[in-house]
Amino acid sequence: MFTVDAHLDLSMNALEWNRDLTQTVEAINSREDGLDDKPDRGKSTVSLPALREGNIGLVVATQIGRYVAPGNTLPGWHSPAQAWAQTQGQLAWYKAMEDAGEMVQVRDLVGLEAHLQLWSDDASTNDKPIGYILSLEGADSIVNLSYLEKAYGYGLRALGPAHYGPGRYAQGTDATGFMGKNGQELLKEMERLNIILDATHLCDDSFWEALDHFNGAVWASHNNCRALVDHNRQFSDEQIKALIERGAVIGGALDAWMMVPGWVRGESTPLSTGCNLEKMLDHLDHICQLAGNADHIGIGTDLDGAFGKEQCPYDLETIADLQKLPDMLAKRGYTKEDINKVMHGNWLRFLRNVWS
Repeated sequence: MFTVDAHLDLSMNALEWNRDLTQTVEAINSREDGLDDKPDRGKSTVSLPALREGNIGLVVATQIGRYVAPGNTLPGWHSPAQAWAQTQGQLAWYKAMEDAGEMVQVRDLVGLEAHLQLWSDDASTNDKPIGYILSLEGADSIVNLSYLEKAYGYGLRALGPAHYGPGRYAQGTDATGFMGKNGQELLKEMERLNIILDATHLCDDSFWEALDHFNGAVWASHNNCRALVDHNRQFSDEQIKALIERGAVIGGALDAWMMVPGWVRGESTPLSTGCNLEKMLDHLDHICQLAGNADHIGIGTDLDGAFGKEQCPYDLETIADLQKLPDMLAKRGYTKEDINKVMHGNWLRFLRNVWS
C-alpha cells in the first residue's frame, strides 16, 4: 500500500552519519562494521531502496542545525550562521539526490498530484524517485526572518520552531518557557508564507503559545501520547485534543523510548520491553479514542533519527516493514477506509487542504 512517512532525517544520516542512502540497508550496515563512534553503527533501517521496497513514495524530510549558547551542553553550532550553513549542506545533498533521479521535491499541489500519479501506475517502484516535502526541525538556523523567505524559496514547507532544549525562537523537549516576541514574529512570517507549523518537540508552554498565535495549518510529524509514556516529549490528552480541533494529523513515532514506559538508555532493549509495532498502534488508537475517528493519525517514524535497531521495534528490520501495518490495523478492527487514512490518506488530505 502506498505510504507516507512524515518524518525522516535523511540528510542528517547522509552527512553526519556518512551513509550513502542510495545503497541498501544491508550495504550501509556492512560498511559500518567495526565502527563504534555512535551507538547505532551497523544498525540502520532506512535507505532509498528500502523506501521503494516498502512503497513509501512520499516522505517529509528534514534539515536540522541547532544553535547552542554558552553553557548549553547539547551538540550544536556556536552561531546561527553556522547552523544555517549546516542546513545548506543538507539542502545540497537533497538537490544532488534530485539530480541523480533518486528523489523529487514536492512543494505544491501540482507537484503533489503529479508525484502521486507517478506512483499510482503499475510500473515497478524500483526506479521511481522518492518524493520529499522539506521540513526544518528547529528554527535556530533561521538567522533572521529574511532567511525564512529564502528557505521558502528553495522549498521549505514545514517548520518545527524547537528541537531539544532551549532554542532561539521556542523552547523544546526537556526545556520550559515561552516563545516570546521572536517566536511570535516567526509564527507570523510562517503564516504569511503558508508554512506548516510542526508542533512536535515544543515544550508545553511554547506549544500553547504557538497555538494561540498561529492561525495557519498545524501538524505533529512524529509524536506519541503522554498517557502511555509519561514524558514531556509526548503530548498530553489536552494537547492532542487541541490539535484535533485544529485539524492536525499526528504521526506515530518508532523510537522505543517514546513507545514503551520505563526505557533506560543503554540498558533496555526492544525485546526486554516488548517494544514492537503494536505499541505504536496503541498510541494511534489512543488518539483515535480522543478524536472519535481515525482522521487525525498517520505515520512519522523518525527511524534512524540518531538511533537504529537497538532502539526501534523488534519486529522491524528495515523501514519497508511498515507494510506490516495494514494487516495489523485490520486485526484491530480498522476498516479498509481507515487503514488507507493511516497509511497515506490523512497526510494527503491535510496537504491538499493547505495547498489548495
